[in-house]
Amino acid sequence: QVLLVESGGGSVQAGGSLRLSCVASGDSRSRKLMGWFRQAPGKEREGVAAILTAVGSTYYADSVKGRFTLSQDNAKKTLYLQMNSLNPEDTAMYYCAAAIGWYGRWLRQDDYNYWGRGTQVTVSS
Repeated sequence: QVLLVESGGGSVQAGGSLRLSCVASGDSRSRKLMGWFRQAPGKEREGVAAILTAVGSTYYADSVKGRFTLSQDNAKKTLYLQMNSLNPEDTAMYYCAAAIGWYGRWLRQDDYNYWGRGTQVTVSS
């Protein structure tokens, strides 16, 4: 069983930065892959970034490449998403997720077994 709790969301102006955190409980073997997803009002949830926790390999959606950076602190069981150069299109509820296994794909939502409640990010122009 894995519990995920996100934090760090808030309101910022375009061009600003935020760092999201996801604190996980449970055995690391139950979260081989972890990722961030987001959902804006009226839109489908989309993948943002993912990391293979054991080795630190990362993957980013094209929309956030060069702007967002994943990192982790295994001792604290915490995953971070540093978000820079934010724009209004980044406004969404951001969710942390964990997958027990990895099947060669990064942001397929059905692969993820556990989900946090989300943290709101609002970017104004």
